[in-house]
Amino acid sequence: MRELDIAEVAERSGVPASTLRYYEEKGLVAPIGRRGLRRVFDAGVLDRLALVSLGRIAGFSLEEITRMFAPDGRPRIDRTALVARADELDQRIRRLQSVSRGLRHAAACKAPSHMECPSFRRILKAAADGALERPGGKKPKARKARA
Repeated sequence: MRELDIAEVAERSGVPASTLRYYEEKGLVAPIGRRGLRRVFDAGVLDRLALVSLGRIAGFSLEEITRMFAPDGRPRIDRTALVARADELDQRIRRLQSVSRGLRHAAACKAPSHMECPSFRRILKAAADGALERPGGKKPKARKARA
């Protein structure tokens, strides 16, 4: 079993030492000891960090990712949750592809103004109706009607 100090883990994983300490605080990683003042990890931490990274890319919160590990550190991934997240990503991809096609059309549209372009107007309506997501998966807040 190879041991890696926190600097080696940071270098090999691309995860800053400060993030490793935060992940330790959240229970995502655990050092096996210390070498002087430095935390020491089992080399298996690199696989665990790769799983955390994949989970973050897929849009899982750190709390959700934490629950994907058993108390002994082994992955305990709910396959139903993976399918549900994949379905959400597929839906997001379809929406973003639709927006992309609309924007490309608007960029090449021969209408005198984008506001006169029916395709661009559909994109604006979808955005105003909250049908499009903002970055980070957050939908816009509902607008209050003005009196």
